[in-house]
Amino acid sequence: MIPVPMSHPPHRPPDWPAIDTVLLDLDGTLLDLAYDNHVWLGRIPELYAEANGLSIPEAQAALAPKFRAWAGRLEWYSIEFWARELALDVHAVHVEEAARVAWLPGARGFLEALRSRGKRLALMTNAHPSILEIKHARTGVLDWLDAAYTSHGFGAPKEDPRFWEAARAAEGYDPARTLFVDDSTAVLHSAIRAGLRWVYGVRRPDSSATPHRHEEFESVDGVAELL
Repeated sequence: MIPVPMSHPPHRPPDWPAIDTVLLDLDGTLLDLAYDNHVWLGRIPELYAEANGLSIPEAQAALAPKFRAWAGRLEWYSIEFWARELALDVHAVHVEEAARVAWLPGARGFLEALRSRGKRLALMTNAHPSILEIKHARTGVLDWLDAAYTSHGFGAPKEDPRFWEAARAAEGYDPARTLFVDDSTAVLHSAIRAGLRWVYGVRRPDSSATPHRHEEFESVDGVAELL
């Protein structure tokens, strides 16, 4: 059979004059999630298999319940936590694979366009600060933003209401005049519960993988479609 391309209804365009602040996820929104997926789904299982005398399928089977148990919690995003849990130098793996860090198509142009319109741009990421440093060193992503906040700085991940309480206190944004973009379904739901007016999902966070559907949200293939 010839595959039928996935179709999506047109998204509701942002009312840019009614938006002052743009809050942006990092991985899967600005930067290609292919890097992170290669590290966590590729290299980490390989190294765990080598260290524990397992085949790669056996390592994947052993890691899967560990990953599920901590998904959506601050520990899931902690390099120190996983280094202890897996007895691997997780930070070193990220450094070794750093050449794979890349922008998603259109992301830099999107940031440039919004800066020219006078919008305030703030990063809202679950990325561990040390991994954010690696990614900034490769891309200069923080140079395009007015502020950057991590879940580790707030003591709660974006899936947690406490993240958004801390974010609003730090940024002082008006939720009714704020736009947020992310690729995570759980995070998008959390942002909506926090009262953010304009919330969009990214359907193509990983350039090497099948697109997300995000049927319950306004969604775009990439942030450039929001302009």
